[in-house]
Amino acid sequence: MPRIRSRRSSSTSAEVPVAVSAELLAPVSPGVELCYQTFGDPDAEPLLLIMGLGGPMTWWDTELCELLARSGFYVIRYDNRDTGRSSRGTGRVTRSMLVQAFLGRPVKPPYTLADLAEDGLGLLDHLGIETAHVVGVSMGGMIAQTMAIRAQDRVRSLVSMMSTTGRRTVGWLDPRLVPMMLGRRGSTLEEYLEASVIGAAAIGSPAYPEDEESARARALVTWERGLNPQGVMRHMMAVLTQPNRGRALHSLRIPATVIHGMQDRMVHVSGGRATAQAIPGAQLLLIPGMGHNLPPALFDTYRDAIRQTADRAQIRAQASRASATPGNG
Repeated sequence: MPRIRSRRSSSTSAEVPVAVSAELLAPVSPGVELCYQTFGDPDAEPLLLIMGLGGPMTWWDTELCELLARSGFYVIRYDNRDTGRSSRGTGRVTRSMLVQAFLGRPVKPPYTLADLAEDGLGLLDHLGIETAHVVGVSMGGMIAQTMAIRAQDRVRSLVSMMSTTGRRTVGWLDPRLVPMMLGRRGSTLEEYLEASVIGAAAIGSPAYPEDEESARARALVTWERGLNPQGVMRHMMAVLTQPNRGRALHSLRIPATVIHGMQDRMVHVSGGRATAQAIPGAQLLLIPGMGHNLPPALFDTYRDAIRQTADRAQIRAQASRASATPGNG
C-alpha cells in the first residue's frame, strides 16, 4: 500500500535534468486536435496524465511531471478537447440542460466520456504508443476508467484520483458548491483571477492550504492558454450523463490504485471507495486533509503510488512472459 509522504523525502535528485518537449498538436479524430507535452525519455514507460473538468494540462504541475519522469516514466500531459489549446467542441449546453441532467432526466450531451476516452487513445496512436500507464484526476479519472474498460489491452495500469464510478449514490458534489459550479468566472482578467482564488480555496485541501499567489499564478496561465466557458459546460454535461461503470470496472484485470482525499467536497470520498471496490485487486489510498486538488506536499505520495502500481504491472507482465516461454509450463 502506498504511504503518505511529505516532500522532499525522495532520494531521486531534483538536480537531474528532464527533457521537456514544446507544446505539440496531435490530430486524434476528424475535427479534434489535442495539444500535448512530454517529459522524459521516450524509451521509458509511457505514462498518460488526464486532467479533470475544465482544466488544462498545466494543472498537472511541471514539478510533478518532472518527478514522475525521474522515476522512470515518459510523461505525457494534454489538454482535453474544449480546454487550453486543444480543439473547441460544438453544441450549446444551457444551465437548464445541466439541471435536467443533474436530476437524471434524459438530455443528449454534445459528446460523452467515451468520446473523451477515444481522444486519449487517439493521442497514444499519434505517438506510436501501443500501451501506457494511465492516471486521471476527477473527470480525468472517469476518462481513464473508460479507457481501461474500452481498451483494457492498451492500459498497463490505472490510477484513478479523486474520481468516482458514475453511480449517483456515491461521489456526490457538496450542494454548497453548486452556485460556484454554475456561476460565471468573470469577463475580465482580474475578475477571473479573483473567482479562481475563491474557487480553489473552496475545494482545496484543508491540511495543505494553497497560498493566494500560487492560485493566482495557475489561474493566470489558464487564462493565457485560452478560456472556454461553453467547453466547461460541455464537460459538465458529459459528467452528468455518464453511465454507472461499476459492473464494467469489475471486469478489469489490470493493476489499479485509487487515491482520494478524505475532505474532498467536489467528489465525495465515497466515490473513491466505490471505485476501489469495483476494480478487482485495486489498492485504495485515502489521504486525510486532502481535498479536490494536488497539493505539492503530496507529490512524493502520488509519485510513489503511481510507481508502485506500474511496478505491479511490470511484475505481472514478466510473469506472463515467463509462463509463455517453452519449457516453463
